[in-house]
Amino acid sequence: MAAIKLEKKLIYTGIITLKTGLHIGGTNAALNIGGPDKFVVRNPVNNIPYIPGSSLKGKMRALIELANGCATITSRGEAKASEEPTSVSGQLFGVATGKDNNRPSRLIVRDAEMDTSHPEMFENTDLPYTESKTEVAIDRVTARANPRTFERVPAGAKFKVNMVLNIYEGEDEQRLRTTLKQAIELLENDYLGGNGSRGYGQVAFDIDLDNPQILTY
Repeated sequence: MAAIKLEKKLIYTGIITLKTGLHIGGTNAALNIGGPDKFVVRNPVNNIPYIPGSSLKGKMRALIELANGCATITSRGEAKASEEPTSVSGQLFGVATGKDNNRPSRLIVRDAEMDTSHPEMFENTDLPYTESKTEVAIDRVTARANPRTFERVPAGAKFKVNMVLNIYEGEDEQRLRTTLKQAIELLENDYLGGNGSRGYGQVAFDIDLDNPQILTY
């Protein structure tokens, strides 16, 4: 087994701004009569919405796999990610196959906390920091209406993003940084969270990818 040595950590900080409402589902345990059917995820300590690092990283990985041909479609019509650690996706996000070719992820994505320094922007929301949006699904055969209400973090809300890229000796740092930049660009032109095809989850990043904080070892 070959030894590896951590060479540096590249720390990226910035802001994610919502351009349209965002819905990343949370628990419905607190469901109230007349309230939304689908809730957003919130910090249970302060009840403030946040973007889970797993949601952010998972979406970026999926987009990189699609953009670089790192995914295949099985005979059952299901998407299957590449298990090759040398692929574009595998090098940045790692692979966990349970085999000898496992590769740890080089990218750490923290939970993105909401910026609540301007509480006035949430003064008119239906719920604390969020809005409720009612949609109506129409049965194409019976024309029956089925209304449903989603909780969303409104457009204009901002979240503090923090990511760490680990670089090990002998690795292609520039390729890893380029893949991360591509992932963010792809996400800005796609969506985060659910219901993206209906306009939810468009985001913009304000992050200096060319000048991260660098910690050397």
